[in-house]
Formats: sequence, structure tokens, C-alpha cells
Amino acid sequence: QVQLVESGGGLVQTGGSLRLSCAASGSRFRVNTMGWYRQAPGKQRDLVATVTSGGATTYADSVKGRFTISRNNAQNTVYLQMNSLKPEDTAVYYCNANSITGRYWGRGTQVTVSS
Repeated sequence: QVQLVESGGGLVQTGGSLRLSCAASGSRFRVNTMGWYRQAPGKQRDLVATVTSGGATTYADSVKGRFTISRNNAQNTVYLQMNSLKPEDTAVYYCNANSITGRYWGRGTQVTVSS
């Protein structure tokens, strides 16, 4: 089992920045790809960004150039630096981690961008 604890959400004005963190614990095995997803009210959960243990990244088109994902493998922690935030970025952001034992999710952290 892998436990994921997110932090860093909150309320910010349009154009502001936030940094999300997610710490993974409890796994005897290496955590491979980690990432962030988000879900706005009434919408499906969508990919925001992922990063492999080797550092390869992917981003949703809507966040490219504004968000940066990074990780610390030694601490099994993944970060999401969010700049130039827009009201449409408002959502619950979920951390995701994958290992050979399965796919795991955090409880989510609310990000609200006011216009």
C-alpha cells in the first residue's frame, strides 16, 4: 500500500501562484510514475501532469508553460508549481502514484482561483 498526502492548495487571485506537494509513504517498492490530476465540479477527473522516476514529464495542453511538475525520488515527493493561474484552474487536485502493487490516489486538495 502507498499513502499519499497532499498539501499546498488554497485560494489565489487570477495570475497568482501556488505550489502543491505530495508525499508518498508506505511502499516497500519503488514508486514509478507520479502525477497530478484535477476534477472541477460536475466534470471528470483529468490529467494535469506526470513525471517518471527518471524525470520525464507530460503536461495537459491547458497547463503547458504555466505549470511545472518535479519530484524528489529520495523522499518520494512530487511537486506542482502553478503559475499564472486562471479561474478555469479551479478544481480539486489529486496526487497519483504508481508502483508494481497498483495505482494510488491522495484525498485531494482544493485550488480556487478568483477572478
